[in-house]
Amino acid sequence: MPDSTSTAALTHLSASGEANMVDVGDKDATRREAAAEGRVIMAPATLALILAGDAKKGDVLGTARLAGIMAAKRTHELIPLCHQLLLSKVTVELTPDAALPGVTVTATARTTGPTGVEMEALTAVAVACLTIYDMTKAADRGMRIEGVRLVAKSGGRSGDFHAESEA
Repeated sequence: MPDSTSTAALTHLSASGEANMVDVGDKDATRREAAAEGRVIMAPATLALILAGDAKKGDVLGTARLAGIMAAKRTHELIPLCHQLLLSKVTVELTPDAALPGVTVTATARTTGPTGVEMEALTAVAVACLTIYDMTKAADRGMRIEGVRLVAKSGGRSGDFHAESEA
């Protein structure tokens, strides 16, 4: 739900509404970090297949971790107005959860630069979730990718952000 108290302008639109890449050339390089999360909800049997290592396409969690890391590094190629960043760290964690049932994916991206890494963390989560789906869709086409969101960010002029916990 959008924050109705926010007065921030959309930075990627010109006064006439045209899409533009934001000029960050005059901004100070600061340490920036962002964390994102998402979930792949699946049948219990699909989760068991993943945990047993019996997926036909191979190691689902290991492949999804690598896919998420690779995606974070290529975010500028996927999202039209993103800046290319020199990432100093990307982590992708995949946590199987029988209570969902499914896998929770969390990613953290870090850099020192003039712009944030929120999109890199979100892209890592989204692609890791999509990879889980791709590698197990033969067993469970009814899987759902849910709750992809920014959890926290630090650094930069806008300061820190911490999302409220989901109920």
